[in-house]
Amino acid sequence: MDMIRDLKSCKIPEAEAKKRLKRRRLDLAGLQQTIKNEKLPVIVLVEGWGAAGKGGLIRSLIRELDPRFFTVRSPHVQTDRERRWPFLKRYFDLIPEKGKILFLDSSWMDGTMKEYLGGDISDKEYVRRIESAKVFERQLTNDGYLLVKLFLHISQKTQRERLHRLESDRDTSWRVSRNDWRQNRNYGKTLDAFDDYLEKTDFPWAPWKVIESEDGTQAQLEAADWLYEKIQEFIKRPVKCPLPVRSWDMGPEISLDSADLTLRIDKEEYEKQLDDCRDKLEELHNELYKKKIPVTIAYEGWDAAGKGGNIKRLTSALDPRGYEVHPIASPTPEELNRQYLWRFWSRLPKTGHIAVFDRSWYGRVMVERIEGFCTEEEWRRAYDEINEFERELTDSGMIVIKFWVHIDKDTQLARFRDRENTPEKRWKITKEDWRNREKWDQYETAVNEMLKKTNTKNAPWYILESVDKRYARIKAMKTVIKRIEDAM
Repeated sequence: MDMIRDLKSCKIPEAEAKKRLKRRRLDLAGLQQTIKNEKLPVIVLVEGWGAAGKGGLIRSLIRELDPRFFTVRSPHVQTDRERRWPFLKRYFDLIPEKGKILFLDSSWMDGTMKEYLGGDISDKEYVRRIESAKVFERQLTNDGYLLVKLFLHISQKTQRERLHRLESDRDTSWRVSRNDWRQNRNYGKTLDAFDDYLEKTDFPWAPWKVIESEDGTQAQLEAADWLYEKIQEFIKRPVKCPLPVRSWDMGPEISLDSADLTLRIDKEEYEKQLDDCRDKLEELHNELYKKKIPVTIAYEGWDAAGKGGNIKRLTSALDPRGYEVHPIASPTPEELNRQYLWRFWSRLPKTGHIAVFDRSWYGRVMVERIEGFCTEEEWRRAYDEINEFERELTDSGMIVIKFWVHIDKDTQLARFRDRENTPEKRWKITKEDWRNREKWDQYETAVNEMLKKTNTKNAPWYILESVDKRYARIKAMKTVIKRIEDAM
């Protein structure tokens, strides 16, 4: 089906359209309080041809809205800085808090189509972008977001006339881009590409509404009616998307039982290997920067397993200007009010840099699962969502390394007692650590399931046997060295 070519519209008298539009704007304003109270996050995508009236339509929709509870963003041209992150990051960064509305004047569709039609990305990359859009929109919808997607259509003749009119006025000429004229010159080809994208990203949970925009008032009324209808429907019955049946390219099956916790390294050999690893990592960090390869390293593990010391030795070899360590604690109110992966997307490294996460997105399937901070439905679907997230990172050229720092229960108890009995270490032990220890068996089950379901070939897990902390530190450094060398 051609969503644009098959478009049919029914025009009503201008006076009646203006009257109905004014009433519908007030209706939307009335819904704002419900959106706020129900903590419903809404994203309105306004896409379409250059000069189709996207800006005017957004101004019309927000006319009566309370500006404290909506934002408008126009992420048209991807900057050189934004190109140093995965494609979706700048859109994930923009997602609104629960209870607020985000209007996007062009979005991931526009970003993809500009590059595809301009010859900047291949057919293969275009297909990957489509898949990324599907994943992004589904993850947002399943986390309680309402996506309203509008596409404004105009004829080639109308577009050409509007572009000439805009260009002829020095106050508006800046609004016309080379991309707009390229669309008009290649109207048929662009129309086919738009139709293809719309068809492939038209989902029951996030359908496209194609609006004929030859007449501004008619288009604004149709958009306002559609937005009002979708918000009303969502308030009555929030949408959930079925998870696709995915077959991930998994690495060898691993479990905590497979780790040999008797592994040791003596102090003299440790010091020698530590110096060698530092020298090599320093050299590789320079190469990463020159070749613009980003690296993300996630640390998970038992309390008192030695994550902090392991991270300290690893980063001691790196240029401090080129890495950042992110200690992940309980989410802040701002983070809780957004999709759970948002706080990790916002901390990703740019090209040539390294991000180290002390705790990570895997909290969803461990502490949040066991402590009841999310529903069973949420943590069960999180395995696929995490694999999708990591696939986005590695497909963009990022190296993803995941460590589970492992000890046995007796070692943890000994370290807990040592911390309690040593004044300068006492700050490291909390009541929460003791509570978590009581749930050791539950956490062990959750960790093994996590390893089984997320040990993908593109983002594998490595167990660091840390009864001997020195051994774990050297293993971590050697693993990072090997992964970087393999990627080079």
